[in-house]
Amino acid sequence: MSDLSMLINGLRVTAERNATFERRNPLDGTVATRAPAASPGDAVMAVEAAAEAFRSWSETGPGQRRALLLKAADALEAKTPQFVEAVPAETGATGMWAGFNVMLAAGMIREAAALTTQVAGEVIPSDVPGSLAMAVRQPAGVVLGIAPWNAPVILGVRAIATPLACGNTVILKGSENCPRTHALIVEAFQDAGFPAGVVNYLTNAPADAGAVVEAMVAHPAVRRVNFTGSTRVGKLIAMTCAKYLKPVLLELGGKAPLVVLDDADLDDAVSAAAFGCFANSGQICMSTERIVVDAKVADAFVRQFADKAKSLPLGDPRKPEPVVLGSVIGMATVEHCNALVDDALAKGAKLVCGGKADSTLMPATLLDHVTPAMRIYREETFGPVKCIVRVNGVEEAIACANDNEYGLSAAVFGRDIARAFNVARRIDSGICHVNAPTVHDEAQMPFGGVKGSGIGRFGGKAGIAEFTDLRWITIQTQPRHYPF
Repeated sequence: MSDLSMLINGLRVTAERNATFERRNPLDGTVATRAPAASPGDAVMAVEAAAEAFRSWSETGPGQRRALLLKAADALEAKTPQFVEAVPAETGATGMWAGFNVMLAAGMIREAAALTTQVAGEVIPSDVPGSLAMAVRQPAGVVLGIAPWNAPVILGVRAIATPLACGNTVILKGSENCPRTHALIVEAFQDAGFPAGVVNYLTNAPADAGAVVEAMVAHPAVRRVNFTGSTRVGKLIAMTCAKYLKPVLLELGGKAPLVVLDDADLDDAVSAAAFGCFANSGQICMSTERIVVDAKVADAFVRQFADKAKSLPLGDPRKPEPVVLGSVIGMATVEHCNALVDDALAKGAKLVCGGKADSTLMPATLLDHVTPAMRIYREETFGPVKCIVRVNGVEEAIACANDNEYGLSAAVFGRDIARAFNVARRIDSGICHVNAPTVHDEAQMPFGGVKGSGIGRFGGKAGIAEFTDLRWITIQTQPRHYPF
């Protein structure tokens, strides 16, 4: 069990009145972490520290920012053993998932380092003689990043790395489900030598989240908010930001379809579906949630996919034996998925493998012959329970893929690349991969969704646009004529 501190203005601090909360392991209920339960007053202190640090940090050159970010990437990788211990203890995910998170997150920090010299503007021709007109990107100010538990290192880093590269100061609000994991990220940035107040870390008890977030959003110094998490909470964040006219970047839930056309390479499609469905027990925003299969190849696909799913090892991720499926985040996920299974079976679905669970160790579960009448057709499971929908032809496949409130990631499998690409173009999603899994991320790519999956884009130059202010500045280089 770990006792944590918050980080405000470079100092390790406790919460007001030394208030704390506990995060328990989802498998056995043992206390994994005791963390400070910040008050709105603590949150305001963090904002004020970041605002003061912004004065000097925003004036640092790109080379200095790049050097510190590169050091942070190295420091993060050096903490891999600590992440591999913390992630299973707090979230129940596997050590393999924790290691993958660290690897990808370190790459994200290095990509952010490369962006420091890409915060560029342009000269725009003016109709006014002698006017030098420029569009200039400048740091926005204090950025509040709110990160989730499911890909904790990747998404915690994503919330702060590009904002820092652009010259902003940041506050990372750690997830109540993995405060130790998120603290390790901030420790890496501190180890790299970032000045006091540039990177701040706040933790709060679950019941206090709304008040703590609003206290920060309401503060005039906070100029950007980014949130990754559920669509339900994202809407609440968006409403709070609207109240204070603060720009917000949201990456929310998903119900990613994987479309298997009648000419798909089934071996390839099965491998991608297994990875997309069951990586981190299906608890990824991009997780494959619905497999939309042409009826001509459905029987063969389902047989192969069931064999693959049944072979995936399940177990306690804290034990030495390697597993693919560890624990899900809590019993609420189990109860939700069990209810979806009951509903689908009562309405005519066929259980192909797996089934209902009585603990957070949930097996890979597939339901075939799913129809729009079943809850699982539309509701996000966020667990290792997946549905197969059979369709006839391309038009039905596209209609099925789009028949959902979400639109984050998608995939299409087919040997006729032109046809598969045209299907991909017609799917309503921010991301779509042809002959590749729905779960895929690269730091330089524009990452985000449409519809209920969010607004805005993380990653690369899209991220620069989100975390800077675009200003129009002119210099009049010769006398200007005025009408009076």
